[in-house]
Amino acid sequence: MKSLLTIENLKVAYPQRRLSGQQPNWAINDVSLTLQRGDRLGLVGESGCGKSTLGRAVMRLLPPSSQIEGSVNFDGQPVFEMNSSQVRKFRGEAVALIFQDPMTRLDPLMTIGKHCTETLLSHQPHLSAKQAKEKAIATLEAVSIPASRANQYPHEFSGGMRQRVAIALALLLNPKLIVADEPTTSLDVTIAAQILDELTRLCREREMALLLISHDLALVGKYCDRMGVMYQGSLVELNDSKSVLQQPQHEYTQSLLKAALRLHENDKKATVNKQERSPLLKTINLQQHYTIEPNLIERFFKEKEQTIKAVDNVNLELYQGEILGLVGESGCGKSTLSRTILQLIRPTGGKVQLQETELTTLSRQNLLQQRRQMQMVFQDPHACLNPMMTVGENIADPVLIHKLETPDFSASQQAMKMLERVGLVPAKEYYERYPSQLSGGQQQRCAIARAVITHPKLLICDEPVSMLDASIQAQVLDLMLELKQQFELTYLFITHDLFVARFLCDRIAVMQAGKIVEIGATEDIFNHPQHPYTQTLLKAAPLLARS
Repeated sequence: MKSLLTIENLKVAYPQRRLSGQQPNWAINDVSLTLQRGDRLGLVGESGCGKSTLGRAVMRLLPPSSQIEGSVNFDGQPVFEMNSSQVRKFRGEAVALIFQDPMTRLDPLMTIGKHCTETLLSHQPHLSAKQAKEKAIATLEAVSIPASRANQYPHEFSGGMRQRVAIALALLLNPKLIVADEPTTSLDVTIAAQILDELTRLCREREMALLLISHDLALVGKYCDRMGVMYQGSLVELNDSKSVLQQPQHEYTQSLLKAALRLHENDKKATVNKQERSPLLKTINLQQHYTIEPNLIERFFKEKEQTIKAVDNVNLELYQGEILGLVGESGCGKSTLSRTILQLIRPTGGKVQLQETELTTLSRQNLLQQRRQMQMVFQDPHACLNPMMTVGENIADPVLIHKLETPDFSASQQAMKMLERVGLVPAKEYYERYPSQLSGGQQQRCAIARAVITHPKLLICDEPVSMLDASIQAQVLDLMLELKQQFELTYLFITHDLFVARFLCDRIAVMQAGKIVEIGATEDIFNHPQHPYTQTLLKAAPLLARS
């Protein structure tokens, strides 16, 4: 039987300046594997190990001057020998790629529906506009995007919903192979389960193969027949998923599994004693509503404007030294709530109190003073670091903004100290690097250092480890716990990973459709969930077990 995808002795080196006689720095080093129709292969490994490079090599998406050795054959055809017209047909119709960051792949000036119909008509020009629209709507609905939202733009969607759009675009042309590069990183467990259930169903029904690139061992173990482990550009282990998870052979696989199991094991936490103290942070009936104006056609039919209640009368109390987890599906309002608390967007109604100071009525100048006390760590560290500034300058910047320099302790000296504290050593070397020269885990350490350098009381963390592999995830979470003790921090920790929340948080608040539907001690939420939605979340989460 002819294989669908065959990779033989593949080596890839990205463009770089090399001295005469110097060996290339191989991002992919002598990798061989095959995929049959209907196969589901998961690739796991730490950031920078070459997983995504392998996916891009299959799609012919490497930079033009990359050095490539070995071969990639798809359905018997050499991929590296295709001409430009063959490559255009190959991408989308034969192989589709789902990227990790959909916002960088979507045109901000095009509606979601237009993205879909344009893709369809470029490959299937025989379709009428009506047929293209009907197929686009059906595909969007298959990934839980209602037809009513097809006329909206990417910026009007949450990160998770944009990822669903990216998955819909990949499914439109019924490809033979889908290369999914971290497709559920920004999705909550229920939507991730729905998406992967849909992908695996399509694999079975259409004999479509899936190459799933992920840092989530439990997810790969649940949805993939086979698992490959990559380390420093090499494929160090390849076997059926059950064997890899239960009897890992390579030392690196064993360490990766140990780190992942640590997050999934039940490590009972003691809840912070609130006693009779006043909360550090309090929200009272907090609201954030958005209005969607009807378009020209909708106005003609006298349709009314829609109101989206992103945050709907939320009441929260967060106590000094506590870690409160906020979980819920993408689009439920978690990130909007965090930005409203920080007053990055002013609320529609309600109050936000930090140490009994009402933030919603403060002037811009007074709010800037309060912001020193509350900082944020974002999901994508690369997006929140200035690429034109060095790592050290990025970390020192808040010191200058808040005028925290002293004659004896300059901003650069404070940044050097924070670099050492978050494990980016030697600090002098990292100070001079740029964010693009750091791995994902190093970038997140940099972002955490930048947030902590003002010595805030409250740190709001919006999915800070969702883009990291298991071993780096564990390192960053340990760092956050250490910093919490050293700097007496309080965390509002937003995540869609229930096991990260269980590992880290004292209490968990569950959010659905803009409301807090359940809140309680972490172990109570896990062992005795009261709300049906909480029960659904827990049931959907893939569990990594020892046996």
